[in-house]
Amino acid sequence: MSATVEHKTGRGAAIANWFTPKIALARIAWLRTVLYLFVILDMHAFVRDTRLKGEHPGLYQPLFLARLFDLPKPSVANTTTLYVVLIVFCLIGASNRLPRLAGWIVAPAFTWWVLIGMSDGKVDHDHLALVVALWVLPTVAPNKARTGSVYADQTTSEAAGWAIRCVQISVISTYFLSAVAKLRSAGWALTWPGSAILTWAIVRRPHPVGEWLLHHPWMLHVMQWVGFIGEILSPVVLWLKGRWQLLGALFFIGFHVANTAILLIHFLPTVVCWLAFAPLERIAPWARGLQLWTEERRERSDRSDEGRAGV
Repeated sequence: MSATVEHKTGRGAAIANWFTPKIALARIAWLRTVLYLFVILDMHAFVRDTRLKGEHPGLYQPLFLARLFDLPKPSVANTTTLYVVLIVFCLIGASNRLPRLAGWIVAPAFTWWVLIGMSDGKVDHDHLALVVALWVLPTVAPNKARTGSVYADQTTSEAAGWAIRCVQISVISTYFLSAVAKLRSAGWALTWPGSAILTWAIVRRPHPVGEWLLHHPWMLHVMQWVGFIGEILSPVVLWLKGRWQLLGALFFIGFHVANTAILLIHFLPTVVCWLAFAPLERIAPWARGLQLWTEERRERSDRSDEGRAGV
């Protein structure tokens, strides 16, 4: 019996360790900077009509979360306030100053911004990982004992690991749940990959690359099957390591590059969250090593020049 209890305990510990791996705080610092700056870009390039809906609230149809929390109807006053608050605290968060305060303000503010912006019947699932990332980043406390740059802080933390894992799961869920939606919309039948959905999409959004592919329908069917199988198998990426995980990430990034080339659909809010898989904590040590190598080469060159001059 004791062996059984020990086995269960070991299994539980393994599961807990998978959800809370020890990851350097530097990766969180890099993600804060990149994602908070990306939110500002997102507000102006992607979900950019929130303030317009404040000016014309007549067609506003609140989404489920807006109804659940009884959020007020958009108006010029609250959408303008949201805009200013997000710009100010995204800049503060991106600088890694007051990261928890900035984070706990940006997360609900941007969630509300997105809820308003997507209240016209079209909810873009490419924002899932970004919104989740904004909610989990402020759960990681800064290292008060740190000396030097936050981007070089190699202190490992289970809290950082939990936040990173949440973002990773959200990224992968974007693909896997998309495959589930394709099956559900077809009555749980495997008809989507063999359909003419890409043909329809190209006709609806004509583009030279896509129009060329219309003359090769078999290629469109291959792309649909490859994309669908990739979405179904996407959870495997969570358990891959090293180069294999890199190849998995490159496959999905390539998937988005193809979508952009064929349909001009980018999915950048999801793509930027793939950085949660990248060992960003290695950037500062690599840059430092490169700087030392460059200085060493310069010193060798200077000594060599001095030696030739002496001769």
